[in-house]
Amino acid sequence: MSIFLLGMSHRSAPVSVLEKLAVSDEDRPKLVDKLLETPQISEVMLVSTCNRIEIYAVVDAFHPALEAVGAVIGEYSGVTVEDMTRHAYVRYSEAAVEHLFTVAAGLDSMVIGEQQILGQIRSAYASADEHSSAGRVLHELAQQALRVGKRVHSETGIDRAGASVVSVALDRARRLLGRDDVPGTISSAVVVGAGAMGGLAVAHLVREGVADLTVANRTFERARQLADSAATHHGLSVHAVGIDDLAQAVSTADVVVSCTGSVGAVVTVGEVHSALAQRTMTTPLVICDLGLPRNVDPAAARLPGVHLVDIESLRADGATQAAVADAAAAREIVAAELDDYLTAQRQAEVTPTVTALRQRAAEMVEAEVLRLESRLPDLDDPQRDEVAKAVRRVVDKLLHAPTVRVKQLASTPQGDHYAEALRELFELKPGAAESVTAPETGRGSASGRTRR
Repeated sequence: MSIFLLGMSHRSAPVSVLEKLAVSDEDRPKLVDKLLETPQISEVMLVSTCNRIEIYAVVDAFHPALEAVGAVIGEYSGVTVEDMTRHAYVRYSEAAVEHLFTVAAGLDSMVIGEQQILGQIRSAYASADEHSSAGRVLHELAQQALRVGKRVHSETGIDRAGASVVSVALDRARRLLGRDDVPGTISSAVVVGAGAMGGLAVAHLVREGVADLTVANRTFERARQLADSAATHHGLSVHAVGIDDLAQAVSTADVVVSCTGSVGAVVTVGEVHSALAQRTMTTPLVICDLGLPRNVDPAAARLPGVHLVDIESLRADGATQAAVADAAAAREIVAAELDDYLTAQRQAEVTPTVTALRQRAAEMVEAEVLRLESRLPDLDDPQRDEVAKAVRRVVDKLLHAPTVRVKQLASTPQGDHYAEALRELFELKPGAAESVTAPETGRGSASGRTRR
């Protein structure tokens, strides 16, 4: 079984394609279930963020898995095979592991070093765990990836060199307002969306020193919860409104940050026009559309006095690049952790063979001891025990060197060949090694998955 990855991100696909691929938290389990219906796929974890979708799967064959994953994602998103072929990237085995570690470290993010991706991987892993789509392989992989991300952020300055997408967007907003050199330059702001990104936007604006902050959401209760939480933790007066009152809230704002997971425009050109009509301010209105799919009707950018900052426009921002030294240090950590992970996996793969060999040897010793007892019935118990111990010592000594050495060799590239040689030399049947250490769980399908 090997790890397979199919993905598309801001590095490989335009926003128009990524919008179609966005998977909501509600849809993720259904999509994963569809993938698990494929016989070649035994485990799945789906990472979906505002600028990437990645499917990590444990598979027994590359090409059938590629066809199956491509078909499921194409059916869900409506992305054509041509677009998928043009914009997707595929990784297999070690390359798939390296990619996930790189993503967890923040090295593949639009804003190098941002930490939000670590929470998004954690969310994807939690969903896979909750819905039993992650088995031993993905459990170990995801946990190691999270450790890699934490280590990079604790041992390098990559998170100081790069900020989150929200931070970079707000920096752009300040420049558009002509106040980039003045602390607390954003005096009034509206955050549209009360999810994880919305919470991040609120936190950044509070640190920015915003005096008037409003949270708007389709579900008023969620907006109120986020507003109350911000007010409690930061001692500010934060307002909450429903989406129907958005135009009124925007009419007095310097900046609007929209970051929902909704499909279709949440902030319409009509609402922006209505807000401008009520506006008594002469300053421009900056709208930061951080949603994917887009939250803001692009036509709003053509209205007088409106500046639109979106995911596409942030790609070329110099502030999204981490310092070279910090990025290099992060890559060194990823390389070291990748080597440790692959070494541990190779050694784990040879363990069933070693266990099967020792079990085979133990069975042979017991058979020979029984045969000796039948031929020498006059042996007393102490003599019989001493003979059995002597035979076991000889067998253990003979097996010690090859079993220790095969574990050492297993950590090298193509180390599985040594385990295969051991199985051949000692006539271990194919599958016998795996059966020795197979977990005794009630497996609910031919593919070996245990589903809740």
